[in-house]
Amino acid sequence: MMDFLKKIFNFFDLFILFFLVALLMRFFVVQPFLVRGDSMYPTFHNLDYLFVERLTYYFREPQRGEVIVFHFPKNESDFFIKRIIGLPGERVIIKNGKIAIEKATKTPDINLDEHVYLPKDLFTQGDTDTTLRKDEYFVLGDNRSASYDSRLWGVLPRRDIVGKVLLRVLPPGQAKIFFGEDYSMRN
Repeated sequence: MMDFLKKIFNFFDLFILFFLVALLMRFFVVQPFLVRGDSMYPTFHNLDYLFVERLTYYFREPQRGEVIVFHFPKNESDFFIKRIIGLPGERVIIKNGKIAIEKATKTPDINLDEHVYLPKDLFTQGDTDTTLRKDEYFVLGDNRSASYDSRLWGVLPRRDIVGKVLLRVLPPGQAKIFFGEDYSMRN
């Protein structure tokens, strides 16, 4: 009888350990995210199920081109998904459908070319001229004509960023791991 009770307690201890590790993973390493809407089309579709990796930005700053999930600055309980376009200290200018990035450093300015992950004929609506301060980012949806993003509500504070998209698990047949700017379009 004592052996049986010992096995039950060992199993219970193992279950609690597994549960604690799962909780730590969920809150500090990976978070699930369900895409709602078409603002990131063609990269992500409505109801795509993603995993967002939360650790990277503890060790480095977010990079241009990365797709991130964040708390919406105007309502912290809402989560949004967008692509980083402008980095702290830069000036983002959208005019006549084109995006230009002026850098604060002596490095050359950028005429943003997103054809790696978006259609070549992409037209970014709206005229915007925004200078980003420390810990501020400019984000856009890939579906520029149907995205509620920095053009409309302003800059994204660093503190609101949850993490970057790591993995698409659903829909079946569309699973993919994302590295850096490798957010190539679907067919």
